[in-house]
Amino acid sequence: MTPLTAPAQTLLPSLPSRPRKDAVANRAALLQAARIVVSRDPGASMDAIARAAGLSRRAVYGHFADRDALLGELIRSGAERFNAIAEQLDDGDAPATLARLAVRLWREAAQVRLAASLALDDAHVTATAAALRPLRRRILSIVRAGQQAGTIRTDLEATLLARLIEEAARAAVGRLDAPSADVPAIAVKAVLGIAGLSWRETLAVLAAHPELEAELEEQDAH
Repeated sequence: MTPLTAPAQTLLPSLPSRPRKDAVANRAALLQAARIVVSRDPGASMDAIARAAGLSRRAVYGHFADRDALLGELIRSGAERFNAIAEQLDDGDAPATLARLAVRLWREAAQVRLAASLALDDAHVTATAAALRPLRRRILSIVRAGQQAGTIRTDLEATLLARLIEEAARAAVGRLDAPSADVPAIAVKAVLGIAGLSWRETLAVLAAHPELEAELEEQDAH
Protein backbone atom coordinates (compact mmCIF):
# COMPACT_ATOMS: atom_id res chain seq x y z
CA MET A 1 0.00 0.00 0.00
CA THR A 2 1.49 3.38 -1.00
CA PRO A 3 1.37 6.50 1.18
CA LEU A 4 -1.31 7.89 -1.14
CA THR A 5 -3.67 5.02 -0.40
CA ALA A 6 -2.73 4.39 3.22
CA PRO A 7 -5.45 4.86 5.83
CA ALA A 8 -5.79 8.47 6.93
CA GLN A 9 -4.88 7.74 10.53
CA THR A 10 -1.40 6.54 9.50
CA LEU A 11 -0.72 9.90 7.84
CA LEU A 12 -1.62 12.04 10.84
CA PRO A 13 0.91 12.78 13.59
CA SER A 14 -0.04 11.29 16.92
CA LEU A 15 -1.27 13.84 19.45
CA PRO A 16 -0.03 13.81 23.03
CA SER A 17 -2.57 12.21 25.29
CA ARG A 18 -4.21 14.41 27.90
CA PRO A 19 -4.54 13.28 31.50
CA ARG A 20 -8.00 11.97 32.24
CA LYS A 21 -10.10 14.22 34.45
CA ASP A 22 -10.30 11.60 37.17
CA ALA A 23 -6.50 11.20 37.12
CA VAL A 24 -6.06 14.96 37.54
CA ALA A 25 -8.60 14.99 40.37
CA ASN A 26 -6.91 12.04 42.07
CA ARG A 27 -3.52 13.72 41.90
CA ALA A 28 -4.93 16.93 43.38
CA ALA A 29 -6.66 14.96 46.16
CA LEU A 30 -3.46 13.06 46.84
CA LEU A 31 -1.37 16.22 47.18
CA GLN A 32 -3.96 17.86 49.43
CA ALA A 33 -4.10 14.77 51.64
CA ALA A 34 -0.31 14.63 51.73
CA ARG A 35 -0.09 18.26 52.88
CA ILE A 36 -2.47 17.54 55.75
CA VAL A 37 -1.02 14.19 56.76
CA VAL A 38 2.63 15.30 56.54
CA SER A 39 1.76 18.46 58.49
CA ARG A 40 0.62 16.21 61.32
CA ASP A 41 3.34 13.58 60.91
CA PRO A 42 6.40 14.33 58.74
CA GLY A 43 7.24 10.62 58.76
CA ALA A 44 3.84 9.54 57.42
CA SER A 45 3.97 6.55 55.07
CA MET A 46 2.62 6.37 51.54
CA ASP A 47 -0.09 4.03 52.86
CA ALA A 48 -1.25 6.65 55.36
CA ILE A 49 -1.34 9.30 52.66
CA ALA A 50 -3.23 6.99 50.32
CA ARG A 51 -5.85 6.26 52.98
CA ALA A 52 -6.31 9.96 53.70
CA ALA A 53 -6.82 10.62 49.98
CA GLY A 54 -9.28 7.73 49.66
CA LEU A 55 -7.05 6.07 47.09
CA SER A 56 -5.38 2.70 46.83
CA ARG A 57 -1.66 2.33 47.37
CA ARG A 58 -1.38 1.31 43.72
CA ALA A 59 -3.11 4.52 42.63
CA VAL A 60 -0.64 6.58 44.64
CA TYR A 61 2.33 4.91 42.98
CA GLY A 62 0.67 5.57 39.63
CA HIS A 63 1.29 9.27 40.27
CA PHE A 64 4.56 9.19 42.20
CA ALA A 65 7.37 6.68 41.97
CA ASP A 66 8.12 6.85 45.68
CA ARG A 67 7.70 8.92 48.81
CA ASP A 68 10.62 11.19 47.94
CA ALA A 69 8.97 12.06 44.63
CA LEU A 70 5.75 12.96 46.44
CA LEU A 71 7.61 15.08 49.00
CA GLY A 72 9.47 16.77 46.17
CA GLU A 73 6.17 17.79 44.60
CA LEU A 74 4.93 19.13 47.94
CA ILE A 75 8.09 21.20 48.28
CA ARG A 76 7.77 22.51 44.72
CA SER A 77 4.12 23.52 45.12
CA GLY A 78 4.79 25.08 48.52
CA ALA A 79 7.73 27.03 47.07
CA GLU A 80 5.45 28.39 44.36
CA ARG A 81 3.17 29.87 47.01
CA PHE A 82 6.12 31.39 48.87
CA ASN A 83 7.48 32.84 45.63
CA ALA A 84 4.08 34.34 44.82
CA ILE A 85 3.98 36.07 48.23
CA ALA A 86 7.37 37.64 47.55
CA GLU A 87 6.37 38.77 44.07
CA GLN A 88 3.24 40.48 45.39
CA LEU A 89 5.16 42.67 47.85
CA ASP A 90 5.25 46.37 47.06
CA ASP A 91 8.63 48.08 47.05
CA GLY A 92 9.18 50.40 49.96
CA ASP A 93 11.25 50.91 53.07
CA ALA A 94 13.48 47.81 53.31
CA PRO A 95 12.95 47.02 57.03
CA ALA A 96 9.17 47.31 56.69
CA THR A 97 9.23 45.21 53.53
CA LEU A 98 11.28 42.50 55.25
CA ALA A 99 8.90 42.57 58.22
CA ARG A 100 5.88 42.26 55.93
CA LEU A 101 7.52 39.39 54.08
CA ALA A 102 8.31 37.59 57.35
CA VAL A 103 4.70 37.87 58.57
CA ARG A 104 3.19 36.67 55.31
CA LEU A 105 5.59 33.79 54.87
CA TRP A 106 4.94 32.73 58.47
CA ARG A 107 1.19 32.86 57.86
CA GLU A 108 1.54 30.58 54.84
CA ALA A 109 3.95 28.21 56.60
CA ALA A 110 1.83 28.03 59.76
CA GLN A 111 -1.02 26.46 57.79
CA VAL A 112 1.18 23.46 57.06
CA ARG A 113 3.88 23.99 59.68
CA LEU A 114 5.33 20.49 59.89
CA ALA A 115 5.33 20.13 56.11
CA ALA A 116 7.15 23.45 55.89
CA SER A 117 9.63 22.31 58.53
CA LEU A 118 10.21 19.14 56.54
CA ALA A 119 10.92 21.18 53.42
CA LEU A 120 13.45 23.24 55.35
CA ASP A 121 15.20 20.42 57.20
CA ASP A 122 18.75 19.44 56.32
CA ALA A 123 17.64 16.52 54.12
CA HIS A 124 15.52 18.67 51.84
CA VAL A 125 16.89 22.19 52.19
CA THR A 126 18.99 21.98 48.99
CA ALA A 127 15.96 21.12 46.85
CA THR A 128 13.90 23.72 48.67
CA ALA A 129 16.53 26.41 48.09
CA ALA A 130 16.48 25.67 44.36
CA ALA A 131 12.67 25.88 44.25
CA LEU A 132 12.75 29.16 46.18
CA ARG A 133 15.12 31.02 43.84
CA PRO A 134 12.55 33.76 43.04
CA LEU A 135 11.99 34.39 46.76
CA ARG A 136 15.72 34.45 47.41
CA ARG A 137 16.26 36.93 44.58
CA ARG A 138 13.52 39.13 46.07
CA ILE A 139 15.17 39.09 49.49
CA LEU A 140 18.50 40.01 47.92
CA SER A 141 16.93 42.93 46.06
CA ILE A 142 15.35 44.20 49.30
CA VAL A 143 18.69 43.92 51.09
CA ARG A 144 20.53 45.82 48.36
CA ALA A 145 17.90 48.56 48.32
CA GLY A 146 18.08 48.84 52.11
CA GLN A 147 21.86 49.04 52.09
CA GLN A 148 21.80 51.75 49.44
CA ALA A 149 19.27 53.70 51.50
CA GLY A 150 21.23 53.14 54.72
CA THR A 151 18.25 51.57 56.49
CA ILE A 152 19.86 48.18 57.08
CA ARG A 153 23.40 47.16 57.95
CA THR A 154 26.19 47.65 55.42
CA ASP A 155 29.03 45.90 57.25
CA LEU A 156 28.11 42.61 55.52
CA GLU A 157 28.04 41.97 51.78
CA ALA A 158 24.49 41.90 50.41
CA THR A 159 24.52 38.26 49.31
CA LEU A 160 25.78 37.07 52.70
CA LEU A 161 23.31 39.25 54.59
CA ALA A 162 20.41 37.97 52.46
CA ARG A 163 21.50 34.41 53.23
CA LEU A 164 21.62 35.11 56.97
CA ILE A 165 18.13 36.60 56.81
CA GLU A 166 16.94 33.45 55.03
CA GLU A 167 18.45 31.33 57.81
CA ALA A 168 16.70 33.42 60.46
CA ALA A 169 13.39 32.93 58.66
CA ARG A 170 14.10 29.21 58.32
CA ALA A 171 14.70 28.93 62.05
CA ALA A 172 11.45 30.77 62.78
CA VAL A 173 9.45 28.42 60.57
CA GLY A 174 11.10 25.22 61.67
CA ARG A 175 11.96 25.73 65.31
CA LEU A 176 9.37 27.97 66.94
CA ASP A 177 6.12 26.75 68.46
CA ALA A 178 3.29 27.51 66.02
CA PRO A 179 0.47 27.82 68.60
CA SER A 180 2.24 30.68 70.37
CA ALA A 181 0.64 34.03 69.53
CA ASP A 182 4.06 35.70 69.79
CA VAL A 183 5.70 33.66 67.05
CA PRO A 184 5.03 35.96 64.06
CA ALA A 185 6.38 38.95 66.00
CA ILE A 186 9.41 36.90 67.03
CA ALA A 187 10.01 36.01 63.39
CA VAL A 188 9.90 39.71 62.46
CA LYS A 189 12.30 40.63 65.27
CA ALA A 190 14.70 37.85 64.29
CA VAL A 191 14.77 38.92 60.65
CA LEU A 192 15.17 42.63 61.42
CA GLY A 193 17.77 41.88 64.08
CA ILE A 194 19.88 40.06 61.51
CA ALA A 195 19.32 43.01 59.16
CA GLY A 196 21.00 45.21 61.76
CA LEU A 197 18.10 46.83 63.60
CA SER A 198 18.02 47.02 67.38
CA TRP A 199 14.91 45.86 69.20
CA ARG A 200 13.92 49.50 69.72
CA GLU A 201 14.33 50.21 66.01
CA THR A 202 12.24 47.15 65.19
CA LEU A 203 9.44 48.37 67.45
CA ALA A 204 9.70 51.78 65.77
CA VAL A 205 9.27 50.14 62.36
CA LEU A 206 6.15 48.38 63.55
CA ALA A 207 4.80 51.57 65.12
CA ALA A 208 5.41 53.50 61.90
CA HIS A 209 3.50 50.91 59.87
CA PRO A 210 0.13 50.21 61.51
CA GLU A 211 -0.74 47.78 58.72
CA LEU A 212 2.05 45.52 59.97
CA GLU A 213 0.63 45.56 63.48
CA ALA A 214 -2.75 44.71 61.96
CA GLU A 215 -1.26 41.76 60.08
CA LEU A 216 0.40 40.51 63.25
CA GLU A 217 -2.88 40.79 65.16
CA GLU A 218 -4.68 38.99 62.35
CA GLN A 219 -2.14 36.18 62.54
CA ASP A 220 -2.54 36.02 66.33
CA ALA A 221 -6.29 35.55 65.87
CA HIS A 222 -5.61 32.43 63.79
